[in-house]
Amino acid sequence: MTDSFMARHKDSILVGKNTAAKWDYEQGLMLKAIEKVWYRTGEGKYFEYIRKDIDQYVKPDGSIRTYKFDEFNIDNIPPGRALLTLYQQTLPDKDKYKKAADLLWKQLEEQPRTKEGGYWHKKRYPNQMWLDGLFMGEPFAAEYSLLFNHPEHFDDIAKQFALIEKYAVDEKTGLIYHAYDESREQKWADKTTGRSPNFWARAIGWYAIALVDVLDYFPNGHPKRIELIQYLKRLAPVLAKYQDKQSGLWYQVIDQGNRKGNYFEASASCMFIYALAKGSRMGYIDESFAANAKRGYAGALKEFVEKEADGLLSLNKTVSVGGLGGTPYRDGTYEYYLSEPIRKNDLKGIGPFIFASIEMEIAAENAVGKGKTVGLDYHFNQESKKLADGKSEPFHYTWEDRLHSGFWLWGQTFKELGAQTVAVSGAPTAAKLKNVDVYIIVDPDTKKESPKPNFIQPNDINVIEKWVKDGGVLVMMANDTANCEIPHFNELAKKFGMQFSNKNRNMVQGTQFEQGKLTIPADNKAIFKTASKIYIKELSPLLLSAPAKSALTDQGDVILGISKYGKGTVFAVGDPWLYNEYLDGRRIDTSFENFEAGKDLADWLLKQVVKK
Repeated sequence: MTDSFMARHKDSILVGKNTAAKWDYEQGLMLKAIEKVWYRTGEGKYFEYIRKDIDQYVKPDGSIRTYKFDEFNIDNIPPGRALLTLYQQTLPDKDKYKKAADLLWKQLEEQPRTKEGGYWHKKRYPNQMWLDGLFMGEPFAAEYSLLFNHPEHFDDIAKQFALIEKYAVDEKTGLIYHAYDESREQKWADKTTGRSPNFWARAIGWYAIALVDVLDYFPNGHPKRIELIQYLKRLAPVLAKYQDKQSGLWYQVIDQGNRKGNYFEASASCMFIYALAKGSRMGYIDESFAANAKRGYAGALKEFVEKEADGLLSLNKTVSVGGLGGTPYRDGTYEYYLSEPIRKNDLKGIGPFIFASIEMEIAAENAVGKGKTVGLDYHFNQESKKLADGKSEPFHYTWEDRLHSGFWLWGQTFKELGAQTVAVSGAPTAAKLKNVDVYIIVDPDTKKESPKPNFIQPNDINVIEKWVKDGGVLVMMANDTANCEIPHFNELAKKFGMQFSNKNRNMVQGTQFEQGKLTIPADNKAIFKTASKIYIKELSPLLLSAPAKSALTDQGDVILGISKYGKGTVFAVGDPWLYNEYLDGRRIDTSFENFEAGKDLADWLLKQVVKK
């Protein structure tokens, strides 16, 4: 679906009947969908599409072409999520994305509000909160707050949801009205409650996906986090109740399925599928709701997806728009919602369909890691970098580092396979490793890399050896000898019949990536079930003795080693080759399958876990 979209919108994103591309929430929605596909596939073309699109708007000073700050239109915020994605990548001149994101943040800071602090949907829609606005503003606000250290703003994000729960939720059905007018002045507003007259499915969909996406960034210890999860817990059974039993889909006016003219609507259905699937995967709602999502997705494929003669996919039955007030006046009646045109390949349907598809793919394969924890060492590798404010933060082979130097993408792979990822800070102890199933040690620091390096000590070796013997899965990733503290690392490796040699091989000059090529033979698919051609540069081959065995040998050199030790398993390789730079499809050409190899290896490691 993503490739079909990109084929139709080759160099810019046209929305609806527009003849010129402009900064728009539908563009922001699609860029987020494409980002999800990039992270899911490791194919750089998706990243390039996002970058090229945003670069048509964002100028070096951070100003945004076609964006009008003084409209105070909350619909202008969603492309900001792509700005934050780009800013977190290894890119030249990326400060412009931060400046543009700052501009959108400034809009939110100055956005007109209701008396209780809820954002007006637009300056020209005074005193009104719309459900759509929660998706438009809050996921961006949450990620920005986390990234640029505005912990105080999470209370404000929670308040936006709390006000919708307070004023727009119907007491009888649990459904949520499209909007409410605090002033009760709008013709569409109920004079007592201020609510609009009907339950428009897509509005509820915007609210549902806003909730599950905001929770990605909301701090675990924040007291309001539990409230957001409660809203989702409240909403999930309501969505299940109004899901059509036969088709698995949802109606345009969600509670009036039997009424003449009503129809199954694609965008809302896909939003609900995504929210229920992701909510159950993340443990916010009961896992039984995954079955509702699965049934809905089967219905969406049957009812909405069409293969065209040219081979491209289309999505049918998305309502073009749904609003209140304005000119001509939209009164929020049943007849109004049924009067808006239905469009093929409307972006408000395609984006959520891609969101939903990704979640259904993850759901099909995440049993392997369920209940398992993957720990990454932050003690022997403890490089840090100075930030603009003078503080330091860990980087280089960490889960959090989204630059080319980090393990963020591989961490995502483990999460999508159902596992939890944690940092193992400080020296390993029995207590720290007790609940860790896979323990990864990467590139221990030399004195050159860290002023006070933590070399692997005899006590560390004893703790790790016992943990492996009891069923732990240890991953040892060295580096070329100039960049890794090999002698102490080898003391640990020796316990399992392994040694990292002093030899360096696969020395790659510039962009001659074939010099780093390694081939997985067709008859050696025990670990790498899908990957055949991988890239590892400047690696240290292994020397093995019993019980260790080679998992990949090339030209007489052992590249990958496995040791079965007690109930546990040790996997070793002489390079940290699965960091973002060699997984995200931006640096090496697409003939290399490091992304697929990372997923194959993660799957294999999780399957080696013996529950202690």
